[in-house]
Amino acid sequence: MKTLTVTAGHGGSDPGAVAGPVCERDLMTELRDLVALKLRADGHTVKTDGARWQNLPLVHALTLVPGSAWAVELHTNASTIPAATGVEVVAMPSDKARAQRLAQAIGKVLGLRVRGDAGWIDQTATARGRLGFVRAGGMVVECFFISNPVDLATYQERKWLVAGAIASVMAGA
Repeated sequence: MKTLTVTAGHGGSDPGAVAGPVCERDLMTELRDLVALKLRADGHTVKTDGARWQNLPLVHALTLVPGSAWAVELHTNASTIPAATGVEVVAMPSDKARAQRLAQAIGKVLGLRVRGDAGWIDQTATARGRLGFVRAGGMVVECFFISNPVDLATYQERKWLVAGAIASVMAGA
C-alpha cells in the first residue's frame, strides 16, 4: 500500500472561484474527502490538508507532499466565458503520463474534453507561473469549469464517480 496525498485548493478563508452560491473551496474539500475515503478503504495511507470538511491554508498542503507516492491538489477552473470547459492537470514533465491518465479518467466520467497535451499542462511552460504545490512535487488538478453551468451540474451529479476515478488512477500508478 502507498502513502498518498490529496488536498483541496483554496484553503482557509480563500473561497477560490465562485459560481452563485457555490465556491471552489467547498466543492473540492468535499471531493478531497470522498477520494480519501475511497483510498483509505483500499488500505492506503492518505494525508489530507484538514479533517473532514476542513480545508487548511495552502502552506499546510505543501508540507504533505514529501514522502508521498503521489500528491494531488484538487481545483476547479473558471473563465469569463461560460462555455469554457475541460479537464487539465498541471504537473512537471516527469509526471506527464500520470497527469494525462488522471485528466482522461476525470474527463471520461464527466464527459468532458481534456485540455492541453492530452490533459497535461507543463508547469515549466505554463503562463500561470510556478505553482507551489507542483514545485513541491505534486500535481494541480483542474477537474472542470465551475463557471460553466453544465459542467458544474454534471459534476454535482457524478462527484462520487469522479472521486472513484481519481482514487483508481492514484492507487494504480
